[in-house]
Amino acid sequence: MVIAVGSLVLLIGGAAGCTIGGGDEGSASGSPVGSGAGSDCSTPAVIGTDGSAEGRVVGALYGELLTGAGKRVRISATRYASPADTARAVVEGRLDLAPAYEMTTLRALPGGQTVPGDLATTLSMALPPGIDALPPAAAQNGVVLAVTPATAHRHGLRDLTDLGGIKGLRLGGSAAGHPDAPTATALRRVYGVTLTPAGTSSTADVLVLRGTDPLIAREHLVVLTDSRGVVPPEHVFPLISAACADVDGRNALARLDSALTTGQLAGLASSVAAGQDPSKTARAWLRAGTTH
Repeated sequence: MVIAVGSLVLLIGGAAGCTIGGGDEGSASGSPVGSGAGSDCSTPAVIGTDGSAEGRVVGALYGELLTGAGKRVRISATRYASPADTARAVVEGRLDLAPAYEMTTLRALPGGQTVPGDLATTLSMALPPGIDALPPAAAQNGVVLAVTPATAHRHGLRDLTDLGGIKGLRLGGSAAGHPDAPTATALRRVYGVTLTPAGTSSTADVLVLRGTDPLIAREHLVVLTDSRGVVPPEHVFPLISAACADVDGRNALARLDSALTTGQLAGLASSVAAGQDPSKTARAWLRAGTTH
């Protein structure tokens, strides 16, 4: 299945009027310990993440928000290899809640149809019955194209269209090999710009990076606006079990919708990558009154 857009997704189980239930994956065989996601209100919701700093802090944010709403939660002892693995674990009922990226999840799910330009419908058709996608947060970690302040100033760059007519610029960076990264050919077709491929070179003129790459803030890079949508977005995106999640849990998670920006997510992930505890980092950010 080929999808043109994407974001981060989350899945959670629970029941209206009672504790969100779920199972963990504590056995050596990988079988869930407990009754499975959304099938039991007597146990805490199990949150699973991959090993990335971003995944861990997003999972911690969800946990803090749900705890504040009176829900019982716990983090799974299993550290998943990728967001695709956590998404599959929730869909299969082995987790209650897990951060994942929408494009990754769509690729991981079998079958489904694509509705061009309609991400919500495409996702809903790909998900199993009873799983609903909630509105995304402002933050996304999808692929972006960025330039140094000097390059932006020299050529007057703000949008990818501004690259038209400029010769000799190279395209490359750490995310150049990502499935959603635009090729020089795609950029020429959509924007009419000419760039020379430079692979994963960190010295390329137009850098291909993830939106939460700490390099962007550290080097004060200018992220070029993709006004024609050549790169699919990947927002932080709650996906919830409709049969098992109550209104309080949904409202708690919705506090991130407009509050969590890409820059803030990058900062939180950087703190965790530097050794700070994900739960303490998430708690401090929430207590700072950033959400509404």
